[in-house]
This record gives sequence, C-alpha cells and structure tokens, in this order.
Amino acid sequence: MNLNKVFLIGRLTQDPQLRNTPAGAPVCSFGLATNRVWNDRTTDSKKQSTEYHNIVLWRRLAEIASQYLTKGALVLIEGRLQTRSWDDPSGVKKFKTEIVGERMQLAPRSSSFSSTPQTTPHGKTMGQTEEIPIIEEDDPITPNTEENNTDAEATNKDESILDEDKEKINIEEIPF
Repeated sequence: MNLNKVFLIGRLTQDPQLRNTPAGAPVCSFGLATNRVWNDRTTDSKKQSTEYHNIVLWRRLAEIASQYLTKGALVLIEGRLQTRSWDDPSGVKKFKTEIVGERMQLAPRSSSFSSTPQTTPHGKTMGQTEEIPIIEEDDPITPNTEENNTDAEATNKDESILDEDKEKINIEEIPF
C-alpha cells in the first residue's frame, strides 16, 4: 500500500496567480510558508525554521483561492506531492516539486485585513456580501422565530427531566 498525502497550515508568500490551461481549466499557483519551532537542548533556547512550498490548485478550488486569498493569508492545504520535469531552452533537465491541493480550508480573516472592498484578479469588487461568514464560539444563539421558541421550550423541558434523573443516580453505585 502506498500513501502520498500532505497537510500544510501556513501563510501565502504571494498573491495567488490564476491562469487557464489551453483546454480552459483554471489553475492557480502560489507560495506557502510554514514554520517549525523547537527547543534547542544544547543552548536551551527556542529555534525556528521556515519552509517554502509551491502550491497548485485546479478548477473550482483555483477560482476560490484566487478570489479569497491574498499574500499573508493563513490557509490549510490538503493534497499530494508531485514532481514534474522539463527541459529548459538550453537543454538542461529541470525538476520542480509541488503540492497539488485537493482540499483547502480558509482561515478567519485577521484584524490586519481591512473590511474595505478589494478587487479580485477578475476585476470584481469583493464587498461585505462576498466575505466568508465567520461564526465565533462565543456568539449566543438567539431564537427569533416562533419555531425556535418552541424548540427552546422543549429543550428546557428536557433539561428539567435530566435534572430529575440526576437526583435518582447514586454515584457510589457506578462501577468505575
């Protein structure tokens, strides 16, 4: 059995470059920097090294990356390693290893990115309506419809039943 799987979380070193193949398939490429931090036992200090990766995305993933990612953005890429070779004009064989992305997870935008409209490579303006929604863990869910209110009432009834059941359970009788 063989496995060729890569998971990277890093920041873009440049804006994504969107192109189309002669057949019309969109392809996007960009650089990704990942950091490794460790403690050096000899000097008892933290060390850090950075690796740079070439990322290639195809079809819809390429379009999404070119629309929403910019230099410095944090992204998770899941994909596979691929090495391609070609002969340069002087006849020297060249090699390039890339990560061909199969899945991508966009990170929430940091405060360093402004909410002012940006222009995509296609000339579209990205406004507030095209931003990816971010749901924070601390956001309270507020019922705003009658249906949600009945669900909340049912949940309260279920919780009161659970409270009654807690009184019936003797912790000392639990075998572990």
